[in-house]
Order: sequence, then structure tokens, then C-alpha cells
Amino acid sequence: MTTMEAVESPESLAAVAYLLNLVLKRVPSPVLIKKFSDTSKAFMDIMSAQASSGSTSVLRWVLSCLATLLRKQDLEAWGYPVTLQVYHGLLSFTVHSKPKIRKAAQHGVCSVLKGSEFMFGEKAPAHHPAAVSTAKFCIQEIEKSGGSKEATTTLHMLTLLKDLLPCFPEGLVKSCSETLLRVMTLSHVLVTACAMQAFHSLFHARPGLSTLSAELNAQIITALYDYVPSESDLQPLLAWLKVMEKAHINLVRLQWDLGLGHLPRFFGTTVTCLLSPHSQVVTAATQSLKEILKECVAPHMADIGSVTSSASGPAQSVAKMFRAVEEGLTYKFHAAWSSVLQLLCVFFEVCGRQAHPVMRKCLQSLCDLRLSPHFPHTAALDQAVGAAVTSMGPEVVLQPVPLEIDGSEETLDFPRSWLLPVIRDHVQETRLGFFTTYFLPLANTLKSKAMDLAQAGSTVESKIYDTLQWQIWTLLPGFCTRPTDVATSFKGLARTLGTAISERPDLRVTVCQALRTLITKGCQAEADRVEVSRFAKNFLPILFNLYGQPVAAGDTPAPRRAVLETIRTYLTITDTQLVNSLLEKASEKVLDPASSDFTRLSVLDLVVALAPCADEAAISKLYSTIRPYLESKAHGVQKKAYRVLEEVCASPQGPGALFVQNHLEDLKKTLLDSLRSTSSPAKRPRLKCLLHIVRKLSAEHEEFITALVPEVILCTKEVSVGARKNAFALLVEMGHAFLRFGSNQEEALQHYLVLIYPGLVGAVTMVSCSILALTHLLFEFKGLMGTSTVEQLLENVCLLLASRTRDVVKSALGFIKVAVTVMDMAHLAKHVQLVMEAIGKLSDDMRRHFRMKLRNLFTKFIRKFGFELVKRLLPEEYHKVLVNIRKAEARAKRHRALSQAATEEEEEEEEEEPAQGKGDSIEEILADSEDEEDNEEEERSRGKEQRKLARQRSQAWLKEGGGDEPLNFLDPKVAQRVLATQPGPGRGRKKDHGFKVSADGRLIIREEVDGNKTEEEEGTKGEDEGMADLIEDVIIRSKKHQKLKHQKEAEEDELEIPPQYQAGGSGIHRPVAKKAMPGAEYKAKKAKGDVKKKGRPDPYAYIPLNRSKLNRRKKMKLQGQFKGLVKAARRGSQVGHKNRRKDRRP
Repeated sequence: MTTMEAVESPESLAAVAYLLNLVLKRVPSPVLIKKFSDTSKAFMDIMSAQASSGSTSVLRWVLSCLATLLRKQDLEAWGYPVTLQVYHGLLSFTVHSKPKIRKAAQHGVCSVLKGSEFMFGEKAPAHHPAAVSTAKFCIQEIEKSGGSKEATTTLHMLTLLKDLLPCFPEGLVKSCSETLLRVMTLSHVLVTACAMQAFHSLFHARPGLSTLSAELNAQIITALYDYVPSESDLQPLLAWLKVMEKAHINLVRLQWDLGLGHLPRFFGTTVTCLLSPHSQVVTAATQSLKEILKECVAPHMADIGSVTSSASGPAQSVAKMFRAVEEGLTYKFHAAWSSVLQLLCVFFEVCGRQAHPVMRKCLQSLCDLRLSPHFPHTAALDQAVGAAVTSMGPEVVLQPVPLEIDGSEETLDFPRSWLLPVIRDHVQETRLGFFTTYFLPLANTLKSKAMDLAQAGSTVESKIYDTLQWQIWTLLPGFCTRPTDVATSFKGLARTLGTAISERPDLRVTVCQALRTLITKGCQAEADRVEVSRFAKNFLPILFNLYGQPVAAGDTPAPRRAVLETIRTYLTITDTQLVNSLLEKASEKVLDPASSDFTRLSVLDLVVALAPCADEAAISKLYSTIRPYLESKAHGVQKKAYRVLEEVCASPQGPGALFVQNHLEDLKKTLLDSLRSTSSPAKRPRLKCLLHIVRKLSAEHEEFITALVPEVILCTKEVSVGARKNAFALLVEMGHAFLRFGSNQEEALQHYLVLIYPGLVGAVTMVSCSILALTHLLFEFKGLMGTSTVEQLLENVCLLLASRTRDVVKSALGFIKVAVTVMDMAHLAKHVQLVMEAIGKLSDDMRRHFRMKLRNLFTKFIRKFGFELVKRLLPEEYHKVLVNIRKAEARAKRHRALSQAATEEEEEEEEEEPAQGKGDSIEEILADSEDEEDNEEEERSRGKEQRKLARQRSQAWLKEGGGDEPLNFLDPKVAQRVLATQPGPGRGRKKDHGFKVSADGRLIIREEVDGNKTEEEEGTKGEDEGMADLIEDVIIRSKKHQKLKHQKEAEEDELEIPPQYQAGGSGIHRPVAKKAMPGAEYKAKKAKGDVKKKGRPDPYAYIPLNRSKLNRRKKMKLQGQFKGLVKAARRGSQVGHKNRRKDRRP
């Protein structure tokens, strides 16, 4: 502060003020409260001295300092007149003529009213003490300048009110709102836009009742109907819709019954906006109504209750809203039917359950509309009807719009058959009994009709009816999705489902899907679960018998898989005693010598499904049954036996976990004894079984894990992908087991690695597998492995690079790649030379075979340690690939920089020119009244453009009365005739067709002799034609365009004969004369390429069509040539265009 009082030059004062602005924010509040009087006086003196100066920097930062000082004051300080006096000094600068000063003052006022520290305390007042005086100041300034032509001060105040209106008490909000509505009557486009922004910010902030009561909210909504813009006035109408949407949402939040009473009028007005010629208006109106339905109506439908045509209160409001939207199905709205259907879809979703009595007529209209020829919105209509099916249920929907299918039709049109797929895709949470009473008899009738027609020889008709009955059965899974009457209806359907599964192969997959859906999604209630479980004794034997039947030749195995999946699902709710009984019978079937291989494998699949659901005694008996099969020479049976054991061991709790705990020693012995006899197909389930067991082991079982290590290592090279995955997963799990066993994690992990090291000196396969295992463990436990351990591993693997076996070298290179990724830079630097030397000693065959792996490895090293170091450490034969890598990296870096720069430019453009008519924010709908930038140079450069844009935005057009009727200025809707968008066609720039037009509209075409043209004009024409040819070569043309192009070329060659049929082929009618190739007349006799000919245009084959040009190594060079060519042609085209425009000017 002392420095500020001492300095004299404006630059120094601005610098000190800026520094003080940064410091004040970190000064404790008690200090600023104590020094308020002196500090504020100093600031006020500077402000009064600099108020009329040309510089803005000093005032800008002093205002910011003053705002920070006021924000730190406590509530008591605001009771003194001096504090309000200082605040009014800050407030007076909010209408300053200079943008930067005005913005700083407005920002300061907002920070004081919204961010004062005492407003966040426990005893915070409802409103800031300065809010009243601020509101009065804004109203006074608006009323003082509201009637002026430019209304600049009004715009500044409206911009401030946009941020402050939610901070005022209710009485002042009402006064401000009245003032805003008064200035909107001036029909000044920008003033109206800014007032709308202020209202939007008020409703969007969702203030409390102390700021905005429900009655005041409703009054503002009613008043805004007098300012509805014209349907053709794009931006104001978009803003009005967004403000009204937020206003109604806020009103329903404050008092839902009052808010619902105001919605029918808004729906009626907004639906008329769908007639607007602007697609943005239609989209915005649709979106607003959707939001209203979801935000205002949906949360209160339970309170509203049933909606009928004779209802009153909120229910009547909902009926009126629906009728307004239903009106959109009339023909005058046909251009917006897609939007109307979207609205109906949301209406059905939100209100369908309670309001279906008033929606029946609409459903009939929709079905009639779908049958109209060439109806373009079938998908949207199906979605709307589907929403009705979801919310109302098919039983209600089919009352006004029945299927009209009963099996006695005279014709096979079936106009309502489209309803079946719609119901299938959307039905849920409905009565299962309706399917039993309505659809099931209909399906049986249609099936009988199909069989009768087939016997009569009417194959096509039979197929149609058969398809219809199959479509009806496909509805069943939807009816089984969270049905409401499982406990009462399932018993009436169960026998039919069992018959369909066993006797109808065409329905088997569908019925199985329905059963699975019913069990997983329809048995949440205990009573429902018990009811479905009661029929397990009926369904499971049927399903077991079906699964035991072999698949016929040519049939798909999908039904068999569906049956097995249904068995698994049904067993989850089946009684344990029934499961034990079924398991015992299955075990007997497995042990029966008379069983075929297929039967035994099928029964073992069933045993795999049954095992997790049985009790411990049954599992123990099962284990005794399958143990001999673990060493069976029949690979399929052995694999299934391991699958049974896997399912038992996988149980985290229950009988399976108890069995593993009680039989752990026996399981360990069995698994170790069967190691040598395990076939390759059985490795995957065996490893999975071991994985589950290892998870449950404690420290005393370390010997068992040690014995497993060699087997698991070798399995990392198994043919089966599943076996390899399980092997790596088991290696990691064994590592975690050792970590559990030891107190010191690093030592425990080292002890585990010691078990793997011997594999590095064994057979070739074992060495390769051991390196793979170490690589995986290095990646998984990189944080726990000590630095010395990793370095030791790296050194040993580098020695193995000298191997003559490709498998070993491949694994070693993979280890080095992982090590480079996980190792610290400092530790890796010690071994760079060792690694490079080992790679440098690779044989030519190895280097050639692993060239891509080596390239990737070199790329990583170059990125970490630089090109020169890697080049120095490698032999000369690697230098060429290193240079290529460097070039590729530089090229990729350039591409990244260019793409990043392009992205930044796009983002800047998006920030400068926000998209109109999109997003939730009104700032994205209405352009701001001012667009000042902090950079003064940019302001000067953009000054003209901004002034032009401001003129365009502030322009208004007056829409006259229809015909000879004069405009009535006393009409209350006269505001709708003041447009911000220029009415009528022809607002854009007229297209220049290249010819002058006379006063009566005729074209003036003067023919010029070719010889009169200047050389410059001919050159320009040549460049233009060259560019056109180039574009035609680049773009992809359709056959039609190609035909037109050939006709154009023929006209240019002055051939009067139109294209006509010519004989071709290889017979006697083949054309005898050779076909002239395009451009052949320009071909040089001896040299390559084309030559210029006197009196002819320049040749267009600027690049010789040479096969060598396809060489990929020379790709960049040729691209540069082509780009230069295009650039030159484009430049010539632009020059010619400018010259022609100059010639046409009068």
C-alpha cells in the first residue's frame, strides 16, 4: 500500500495494483477487517483519480482489490454506512464505457454478493446486506436509459442482473422482473435477448422460496406468454422455449400441483412450434417437452393417480397435455411427425400405466397411420407403440388395437401382424396369465390351421400360419421378464411348456430361454421361487433326456446347448434332495459298462452341472466315482472328470468348499499322482482346479506348490489358449501364496523365483517356458522384486540370447522388452551396453527372423537413451535400421504436432463461434451482446467484424399485416411482429452465375471471338480446366456422373453425334479400328510423358503414369510433387476467378 501511494507513473501503479490483487487474496481476514478504513480510502482515491484516464489497467486491478477487500469483511462491518459507500463506489463502475473496467467491476460485485465469507458461516443471512441497494441501483439505471435508442447501459445492467438475480430477496426479484418485462416491450432485439438470459439464469439457479415463490414464478410464466416470438424467428424462439422449460421445471419443484396446472398451456404453445420451418425450432420444442415430461410429470404420476377424460385437478392437466401432443398426428404436422412420435413415446413411458384410458384413441390412430402407404416413420412409430406395451402391458394395448388374427381369415394380409415383433421386443412386467389365456390358445389354433393347410397341399399358406404361431411363442420370454403373477399363473402354463420342450423341437430354444428368464428375472419373491422350484421334478428329467439324445446329422447343436444352460439355471433353485437323487442316478449311468461313449460324456456334462448344487455327502460319493477317470486314457472322459472336480473346487462357500477343506490331503495326492497321465485337452480344467486349491492353501502346504512348479511352467507353451491362460494365472497365484507364507515379501518372492531358475539350464522347451514364466512374474510383481533380482535376471537372459534356438531367443527378447518397460531408468542404464552387445551378437538368421521384434526394442531404447548411444553400442549392420527408426520417429512426431495444432485450432474456433441452438445453456442459444477480448490488438483487428456482427444482431424487421391490412400497433401480440431474423427468402448473398441481368430479368450473354482473348485469360482458363480435371480424377464418381463426363468430353471435342450403341466383344461384330486412348494425341513419339501441341490445350497428364511411381519408398517424394501441383492449380483457379469478377464489374 505504501508503494502504491508513492509511485506516480500509470505503468508502475498498474503493476503495484496487480501485485496487490494477488497478495490480498492470501492476507488473513482479521487484518483486512482492521485495515478496512485506510485501505478502502486509498483505493477510492486512486479510483477517483483514474476514472477519466485513458489507461484501463490501473482501474481494472484496483477494482479487483476493492472487491477482495469487501468480500473479506464480516457481517458487522456491513452495518456501517462507510462500507456500503465503498461498495457503491465499486457498483458505479458496472456501467463504465470501457469493457475491461466494466467487466472487472461486475465480476467484483458478483464475488461480493455471492462469495462473502460470512455468507458461508453457520449464522449466514438469507441474502447479502448489499443485495437490496444493488437491485435498486440496477432498476434505476435500466429505467433511466431504457428508452434510449442504443440502450447500452440497459444491456450492461441486464448482463449484471443475469448473474445477480438469484441473489436478491423475493420483493426485489419481483421488481426486477417487472422492469425486465417492461424493457422487453421496447422490441429491441438485444435487450429482449439479454432479459431472457436473466430470466433463464434465475430459473436455472433453482433459488429458495425466500428469493422466488411459487406464485411469483407462475406470474412470470404467465407474463412471458405475451412475448412469444414468431414461429419463423429462430434465435428468440429458441431462447423463449429454453426459458419457459426452466421456469416450469422450477415451478413444479416449488409447488407441483400449481406447476402441473400451467403445463397444458405451455404444451399447446410449444406443439405449434413444430410447424416452424426451422428444424432447430422443431428439435428444441421436442426436447423441451421431453424434459418437462421427465422432470415435472414422471416423479408425480403416483400422486396423480388414474387419468381419465372426466378427471379433475392434476389428472385433468395431464389429459390436456396429451391431447395437445396427440393433435400433432393431424396432417398439418406431417413434416414433424418424427418429433411427435418421439413425444408420444416419452408420454407412454411416463404416463402409460395411469393414463391409458385417454390414450386408447391415440393408439388406434397410430396403427391406422402405420398402414398408410409410404409412411416414412415406421421405426419411430414402432418405438412409440413399444413404449405403450412396456408401460401399459399388452393386455391393455390389444383392447383398442386387436391383432385381428384368429385363424379364420379369408385373406392372408394380416394388417396388424407387425404388432407381434413390437410386443416381443418391449413386453415385460406384465401378467403371465394373459399369455396363457390369450396367446397360447391363438398359437394352438394357428398351428392346427397350418397343419390342415399342409395336408391340403397349400404349402405357402401353411408356412405363413406356422410363422405366425412361432412369432406368438417368441413373446414368451418377454412375458417371463419380471411377471406380476408367477405364483398364481405358472402352474397353468408348466405342463404346456414341458410338452413344447419335449415334442416341439422348433420351440425348444424359445421355451428354454423363457424358463431361464423366469428363474433369473422373475423369482425375486420367495413365493415365486418356491412355485417355480416345485416343478423342477417335472422339467429336469425332460431336459436330461433331451440332452442325452445325439444331434442328428445336419442339425445345429444350439438347442442342445440351450438345454444344458437351462438345466444349470434350474438347478440353482432346485431342492438339494432332488439334486442328490439326480446326481446318484447320473453316477450310476457313468459307471454302467453298457453306456456308450456319447452317453457317458453327456452324463458327465450333467454331473458337472449338478455337482455344485449337491451336499457334501453326495460330493464325496461323486469324488470316489470320478477319481479313476482322472487317469483315463479316453481324453474326453478325463477332461470331463477334471471339469467335475473344477466345479467342486471353485465353490467359495457351502458344501463344495467344505468338501475341499475336509479332503485337501487326498485331493493333493490325487492331483500329483495323475500328473503324468494328464492329456493335453485335460490341462485347462486341471490347471483351473489347481488354481482354486492353491488359493486355499496355507504355509504347511508349500511342498505341494513346489512340486507343481515344473508342470505349470511347461503348460505356458500348451497348444490350448485356455490352458496357457490358466498356467500364467496359476503362476501368479502361486506367487501370492508364497507372499502369504512369508513375513518378508521380497524374500518370499525371491524364494519362489529360486524354484523357477533351474528351468533356465534344462531342455530347450523348459528354458523357453521358464523365461516366459519369469517375464510374466516380472510384470505382475514388479513392485516387489528387488533391483538386484531384476538386474540378475536381465544378465542371465542376455546370456541366453546366444542360443541357437528360435524359441529361446524369442522368449528372451520378450523378457527384455518387459524389463525395459518396468525397470527404472537409472538401473536400466547400467545394463544398456550388456543388452546391446548380446543383441549385436545374434546370428544373421536370428536377426532376420526377429527383425520386427528387434525394431520395436530398438525404438524403446532410442526413446529412453537417445539415437547416438544406441548406435554406438550396436554393430554397423544395425545402423541402417536405426536410421530408419529415427526418421520414422521424427515423422510421427511431426504428425502428432500437426494433429495437435489442428485440434487446438478447432477448439479455438468452437470457443469463438459456439454452436447455435444446441446444449442446455442459454448462452449457447443467444449470442452475447458484447464480445470483448483481453488482448487489445485482437480487439482492433476484429473491430470491424464485431461492429458488423453487432449491427446484424441488433437489427430488427417489422412483419407487416396480411394483404392490405395495416399493422395494428395496439395489438397485444404486436411484439411477435418484431423479428430478429430477416423474413422472406433471399437473405443470403446472391449467387453469381457469370452473366449480367437486364432490368426485366433477362440474361445478357455476349459471344466473344476466341482470338480477342488475352493470353492472361487463356492461361487462367487452362489453369481452371486443369484444376477441374484434377478434382474429377480425385473424387469418386457414380456411373451417372461418369456418363455425363463422357458426354461433356464429347461436346468439348466438337463431336455432333450423341453417344449410341456400338457392337463389342470378340466375334465378327467387334470394332475393327483401335480404340483411341484418352490423351493419346499428346504422347511423345520417342520420349516419355506428354508434349504440348500448337493450337491445342495443355496436356493434363502432368505426372507420367509409370508403374515405378507405386514404389512405397518414394511415396513421400511423389506426395510432395502432387501437393505442389494441386497447390499451383488452386492458385491459378483463384487468380482466374478474381480476374473474371473484375471484368464483370460495371
